[in-house]
Amino acid sequence: MNVYALEYRQDDPTKCTARKMVQMDLAIAVNRKYHAADSTLVLNPYASRTVSSSDKDAKGILDVDCSWNQAKEVFFKRLGGKHRRLPLLLAANPTNYAKVGMLSSVEAVAATLWLLDYVDDARRYLSIYKWGSTFESLNHEPLEEYQKARSEPGVLELEREFFPQLFE
Repeated sequence: MNVYALEYRQDDPTKCTARKMVQMDLAIAVNRKYHAADSTLVLNPYASRTVSSSDKDAKGILDVDCSWNQAKEVFFKRLGGKHRRLPLLLAANPTNYAKVGMLSSVEAVAATLWLLDYVDDARRYLSIYKWGSTFESLNHEPLEEYQKARSEPGVLELEREFFPQLFE
């Protein structure tokens, strides 16, 4: 599975997990003119569809690394590909620890890989940070159950079970 990183350089470069993935040859850097192929999943927190087992035919993952404060503006640009949001998970990164959905780039890529049944690859991405194992422990049950869901509606139902307080 190819992983692409589109960096907007809007945050502290020393904390940029996308940049570290590129430096470690775990992701391919692309520029702002990049247009994702139809078979590429574009990780977009505002997408109407959720990553699910029905996306297993994807040939790549595009991580768009930008500031959460400017994300809406960035994600409404034409990027091509299949836009998907991740199902709800807890962040383990030090900046947004235990916040629902506030994942770093490496957490988002690892979660996507996990959901598409590339668990060993997901763990390899998480291993580049000392808090990577915390992401897995915080989200182990949801990741396993989301992965087993046979469809996007199944994933959405599981979100309500794991995070009922957000749906009241």
